[in-house]
Amino acid sequence: MEPLRHTFVVRFGTYEVSFRSGEVRKAGVRIRVQQQPLKLLEVLLERPGEVVTREELRSRLWPDESFGDFDQAVNIAIAKLRSALGDSAENPRYIETLPKRGYRFIADVSFVDAGGRIRRPETASTDPPVTEPGHQFQDNGLTVPPVTELGNQFRGNGSGVPSVTEPELQLEGPGLAVPAKRRLRPTGRVILALAVLLSLAILSVLLVRSRGRRPTAIRSLAVLPLENLSGDAAQNYFSDGMTDELITDLAQISALRVISRTSVMVYKGAHKSLPQIARELNVDAVVEGTVLRAGDQVRITAQLIDASTDKHIWSQSYEGELRDTLALQDRVARAIAGQIQINLTPWEQAALKSATVVNPQAYESYLKGRYFWSKRTAGGLKVALAYFNQAIEEDPNYAQAYSGLADTYALLGDWQYAAMTPKEAYPKAKAAALKAVKLDNALGEAHNSLAFVLDGFDWDLDAAGKEFRRAIELNPGYATAHHWYAWHLALLGQYDKAIAEMKKAESVDPLSLIINADLAELLVLAHSYDEAIEQSRKTIEMDPNFAMAHNQLAQAYLQKHMYDQAIAELQKAVQLSGDSPTCIANLARAYSLSGNRSEAMKLLNDLKSSSTARNSHASEVAAIYASLGDKDEAMNWLEKGYAERFNPGVLIRTAFDPLRSDPRFQHLVQRVGLPG
Repeated sequence: MEPLRHTFVVRFGTYEVSFRSGEVRKAGVRIRVQQQPLKLLEVLLERPGEVVTREELRSRLWPDESFGDFDQAVNIAIAKLRSALGDSAENPRYIETLPKRGYRFIADVSFVDAGGRIRRPETASTDPPVTEPGHQFQDNGLTVPPVTELGNQFRGNGSGVPSVTEPELQLEGPGLAVPAKRRLRPTGRVILALAVLLSLAILSVLLVRSRGRRPTAIRSLAVLPLENLSGDAAQNYFSDGMTDELITDLAQISALRVISRTSVMVYKGAHKSLPQIARELNVDAVVEGTVLRAGDQVRITAQLIDASTDKHIWSQSYEGELRDTLALQDRVARAIAGQIQINLTPWEQAALKSATVVNPQAYESYLKGRYFWSKRTAGGLKVALAYFNQAIEEDPNYAQAYSGLADTYALLGDWQYAAMTPKEAYPKAKAAALKAVKLDNALGEAHNSLAFVLDGFDWDLDAAGKEFRRAIELNPGYATAHHWYAWHLALLGQYDKAIAEMKKAESVDPLSLIINADLAELLVLAHSYDEAIEQSRKTIEMDPNFAMAHNQLAQAYLQKHMYDQAIAELQKAVQLSGDSPTCIANLARAYSLSGNRSEAMKLLNDLKSSSTARNSHASEVAAIYASLGDKDEAMNWLEKGYAERFNPGVLIRTAFDPLRSDPRFQHLVQRVGLPG
């Protein structure tokens, strides 16, 4: 029988498998099954109902590899296959475990040939259906057609072609027919042929093994979302939290580029092969694994895979109590660092060994906080705020909880969410960040949170710069630190350095929409308008519904006096953003600059009428007045924003270029601490 992949589509339950194309479909919808689990499924389906031993799986799936923990590799492949099929070890519908023996595929299976004909497993062979009653052979797990008696004896010779024998011949060896009375002596030609064949066999083995070795060093990797094996979707926050923590641990290694959470979460449940994901993220290797939590017990299983070849490099499983989870994650990170053979600095070695025991309840609240914080919505931030406060109540000395609280307040007071005024949010963000730094001075995220507040609220650029650099030193792979530090450099007018820093953020978080959009905005500030247009279009390709990408594209069009294109993009931005005041103000500017003052005035009045004591939209109103040429009103509204403690970044926007020569504007720039 030919391998299944060459012949049939296999059906069982609601699933359909084509090994020729490597596709698995459930009820007609393609699902993602990775390479090793798919190979394992093929082996099981070649012999449905029969036991396949673990040693057979090793010989079929990893014939030329040798690594420390083969049992873990099989366990991971089985777990992933069961997860893809919605199966379980306790109540199997498809894959049954036979302890100390192997596995058996227990569901009813049918084979569909190219003509659409359905065959039972025992008739699915493509070889001629010749049979000898009561006799059948097995070769490497595949059914070999039995022989028949037609006067003379026939015996398969291993190639599917019968060998004719004389009556006096008898069988010797596997599939070789040799005369009983006339035995052949090996001639010189036979010996030479055997020697050549042996040499070729040795060479082929060496070539296969050499292909199995890692050709290049691993200097970049992605930790894919760890799979929640609990069977309870409500536990997703826990598996996502484990993913975050592992990324954070590995990102501390300066010589290793680790893809950020935002980019890897895109692949949660995605039906893509590992090599494809690796190409899209531009990484050398991928870490994937599972998390199983049962009460206060946690099991983390991880494996490292070479991205270009989809080859298994390493796997291991770690178990412990919930309070020891951080230590378990550090063990995983250290093991991965050892496997990829990266030299760690003494500080990095110490950081990976410095996990502390945490209060289980506080840790769980913290993970839930980060889960909702990562949603980056006003509603999600408010839920995150409650969970971080709860974590602090459960453990008042929990530095990471204070860091999460600081990040939440910082975003709640940001213009993009505007759930709180800056005067309400930023002092609370600063207090939480200072507390986190006091509790753990080596926590890079805390220094980054503090730097953000020092820049945006205290207007203390010198202190902010020191905190940003400290955050990056402690956690060089933290995308948010590079992202926010890029804006700090822009405040200083160092646009080339700012763009370089934003590109560092993009390299570790390539699918982050806001980082890609902000890179386009920095290019506009640096007068690189064509590059900004290209960057904005790239971001829009990633997500056509991301409002800020359309907003940033419009800024470049405005600088190039392409007003019709700018108006079209800003109309989209206003609609997609849910009437963002910033997008409305920019649309009004576009109308004004194109000569349509009546539309600009209409939007200006709408924005002023929606102004409240809580949020006056002062900077946006000032930008419209600047485009209309009314410098006095523009300055009046900027002074109003100054009193409300606006983010000084508004003053470097191109909207205020008409005011830069005005002494009042120059004085305002000095008062917020920006270079003149």
